[in-house]
Amino acid sequence: QVQLVESGGGLVQAGGSLRLACAASRLTFSNYYMGWFRQAPGEEREFVAGIRWMGVTRYADSEKGQFTISRDNAKNTVYLQMNSLKPEDTAVYYCAAKRESTIRTMADYNGYNGMDYWGKGTLVTVSS
Repeated sequence: QVQLVESGGGLVQAGGSLRLACAASRLTFSNYYMGWFRQAPGEEREFVAGIRWMGVTRYADSEKGQFTISRDNAKNTVYLQMNSLKPEDTAVYYCAAKRESTIRTMADYNGYNGMDYWGKGTLVTVSS
């Protein structure tokens, strides 16, 4: 079955950076829109960033250039570069995939209409 495996999480001090990676297997990677989501303790899961197979990106309005999403279709991997991290960025970060053919509206980009596959997440903890 399809697997999405996140890596790169950990403990970092405020102001630091982390690069998350999500390796996908058992799917045709270029057929999927890839997204990063996060869930902080006691909060609902929220959209962070997404990228289409050809590289078109979308970010949550709150990020203000703090995060950069990218993908390597040859490696079946999507990345999230996170800079200037703040304690409020502490969360479990999830990778998700959605078939490109179903991306039509902003709700699709943001995951509001559901994603097809999810990873198990990687924890990012930002200390003050």
